[in-house]
Amino acid sequence: MKLAEASWQTQRGMAELLRALSANDGETRYVGGCVRDTLLGLPVSDIDLATRLQPENVMSRLKKAGIKAVPTGIDHGTVTAMLPEGHVEITTLRRDVSTDGRRATIAYTDDWKEDAARRDFTINALSADPQSLEVHDYFGGEEDLEARRVRFIGDPLIRIAEDHLRILRFFRFHARFGAGEMDRASLEACTARANDLMALSRERIADEMLRLLQLPDPAPTVSLMIGCDIFRPVLPEIQNAEALAALVKAEEQAGIAGDPLRRLAALLPADAELAASVATRLRLSNKAVKRIASAAARSAADPDDPEVLAYMIGAEEAVDRLLLGGSAEAAASLSGWNRPRLSVGGGDLIAMGLTPGSIVARTLQAAEREWIARGFPADEEEQRAIARAHVDQVLRDSQ
Repeated sequence: MKLAEASWQTQRGMAELLRALSANDGETRYVGGCVRDTLLGLPVSDIDLATRLQPENVMSRLKKAGIKAVPTGIDHGTVTAMLPEGHVEITTLRRDVSTDGRRATIAYTDDWKEDAARRDFTINALSADPQSLEVHDYFGGEEDLEARRVRFIGDPLIRIAEDHLRILRFFRFHARFGAGEMDRASLEACTARANDLMALSRERIADEMLRLLQLPDPAPTVSLMIGCDIFRPVLPEIQNAEALAALVKAEEQAGIAGDPLRRLAALLPADAELAASVATRLRLSNKAVKRIASAAARSAADPDDPEVLAYMIGAEEAVDRLLLGGSAEAAASLSGWNRPRLSVGGGDLIAMGLTPGSIVARTLQAAEREWIARGFPADEEEQRAIARAHVDQVLRDSQ
């Protein structure tokens, strides 16, 4: 099989890069996702090269060719070439010397098959010659691509023992590329070793989860993961995927892009404190924790008017709550919404006759509530009239 010609192969600087790395002599190949996605007819976002050349040699050759090189992971054999249209990662062929489920000790090799054997899935172990575009497949990846089957290379238990994150990656890759039933041996191995996820940092788990939830429709895969108790060791709060499935449908109806944080909130109980605890445990940013907690705080007491809700809690969080509540049309109505501004402030109320103190804040809040109830009139004279009426009422009550 040959790789189809694609624009990423002819981007500016690629020919010079391949020449510097002796691709003509078989020293360097395209590898991984760029090969897989091109074979599937999908857009390519990341370009990776594998090479027999040692990292220091790669750095030296790129410098000589006038190509900026960054030693992004040189201790593990990776150098990044900065081309005009994007970066390309170049990794020296490797084999694992030892692994502990989180990181590996590697040694360099010049054996393409040995390097391919350390990868996770057959569809990720494909490589292609940049000159002939001939695809090299050592483990049946082409057949698995055709069948839309995600399958570990060799013994799934060994692959998982090398890197426990591959459990979550298996489900994410199935959600993205798979069709039909999952590979039985791979699924059974992930189910049997789910407890291994406890050894991973919560940051790695969160990153993989959000990547899964970013996909067009992760609900069927997440439902299967729940049925296999994959989440139980690290995210026991995730009990079912019904709310996620409903959310995906609502997002589609509203024409709003799926959002991984919103979808994570859908998997958690509608309990703001609990949701914030889970988000914090996953080491998400303070902003993400706040957003997930807000989504979990949705209730029947939320205003019916989407603009009022957006004014109270912010447009992004309002859209989250509306979609999670199944109000696709209301969520869509907030597209392009800008928060209105009440131009009257505390100083204006004092100028109208109020005495400085807590009464000013209370009166301003009452005026704001009426302004909201009237539909946020933008006319400043109308806003001042609302404020004037509330000030007059306070002054009358104080006599």
